[in-house]
Parts: sequence; C-alpha cells; structure tokens
Amino acid sequence: MATAVSSPAPTLIGSVQRAMRLLEAVAAHADGAPAKQLAREAGLPLPTAYHLLRTLTHEGYLRRDRGVFVFGPAAERLTSSGAEQNRRSKIGDVLAHWRDAIGVPVYFAVYRDGEVEVVDIADKPGNPAVEEWADFRQTAHAHAIGQCLLSQLDEEDRREHLDRHPAQSITPYTVRDSGTLMRRLERTGRMQPVVEQQEYALGTVCAAVPITVGTTAATLAISLPLHQRGRLLPAVRELQSEVGRKLATLAFSISI
Repeated sequence: MATAVSSPAPTLIGSVQRAMRLLEAVAAHADGAPAKQLAREAGLPLPTAYHLLRTLTHEGYLRRDRGVFVFGPAAERLTSSGAEQNRRSKIGDVLAHWRDAIGVPVYFAVYRDGEVEVVDIADKPGNPAVEEWADFRQTAHAHAIGQCLLSQLDEEDRREHLDRHPAQSITPYTVRDSGTLMRRLERTGRMQPVVEQQEYALGTVCAAVPITVGTTAATLAISLPLHQRGRLLPAVRELQSEVGRKLATLAFSISI
C-alpha cells in the first residue's frame, strides 16, 4: 500500500500572526481600546503587545488617541481599497450577467466631476467592446455613452462640458458642432435610450440606457457591429427591462 506523502507545513511568521491578532482586537472596538485590554483579548503577554502596538503605530496602522488604540491612516487605506475592489467586483458580475444573457458587450459609465468615466466593461474575445481610439472623456458628443450622460444634465452643465470639450467630427457621421448636439439633446427624452450609428467608430452601432441615482448621471450601454444593427434596439430594450432588478448594485457602484 502506498504511503500518502503529507505536504510540508507552511512557514509561519509568529510576529505577523501576533500583530494580526492585535489588529483584529482593535477592529472589535469602534471607540478604541487600551493596550492591556488588547493584549488580553489577543492572548499576548503585555510586553509583547506593547512592542507590537508601538510598531503598528509607527507604521501608521494604528494611532493612540487619549490612551486607546484605534486604526490609523494606513489601515484605513487598506479598508477603503478593499471596499472599492468589492464594489468593482459586484458591478463586474452584473455586467457579465447581461453580456452573457443578451450576447453583447456591456458598458457602465457615470458622469463624475464634469467628466465621462467608464467604470467597467464586460465583453468577450469573439464579441469585443469598442476600442477607445479617441479619449471617451473628450468625445462625449460622439458616442452613445457620452450623449446619454449629457442628456441627463441641465442646459448649463451641458454647455459647460461642451465649452471644455467642443463637438467636432471624428467620423463622417459625427455631429459637427456643439449647437447641433445641444438641439439634439433637447429633443431627447430625459430617461429615453440614446442610439448612435458610426458616430464614434466606423462599423459600430451603440445604444445607452440612462440611469439616475440621486444627483449622479449614469448609463448602461451596449455595442454591436454595423451588420448586426437590427439586434440593437431589441437588445437595448431587454437591457432596459432588466435594469430595475440590479439597480441597488448599480447605485452602490456609483460611489466608486
């Protein structure tokens, strides 16, 4: 009978384990805790706890405030980074679901601090997203994502955006000036889908669904090759009908 070969035990760093136990003890107290209490809860001798607490404070993971230890800026940065990764993962899962269900690349974008920001894209090698050959932020007038976001702004904010990023032709089908775009946006219903054909990229058609959460303008968009443009409106209607089911996740993701 063959003898099972056991995997070697991992090499563990005891001081790191003890420091992590102290950080976990700090996390259990919203208002902080003194060294003696943290040592007791972490199961550490008080001298060891003091040494580790001083080190963690020096490195910015903890700070001492009126005799108690609380998380410092380094730990807060780790926490915020983890939360952001979690939010991005959630929105990525939602977009991937729609990509697979509808069979098109799906984009999620917001209008933040006066600029178009594409938060995430879900596509596949055989059905790729549109290549960003011209900066999406500077060409909002030319693509469905940007037009949809601008349609949700008031007239003053639209003009301010177009003063910074004037409309200009980037393909033969692009709107040629800001005045023409403003008139088009005025005719667009505030929460109606926006469709563009080859205005940003030749051989591509796109549509975008507006989403407004609080004061933030956001959009979900899809794209298709020109020869499949007959699928565009049915696909965007399907996407629009599904948005309500995932609105909580989208709203959560807007804070990224």
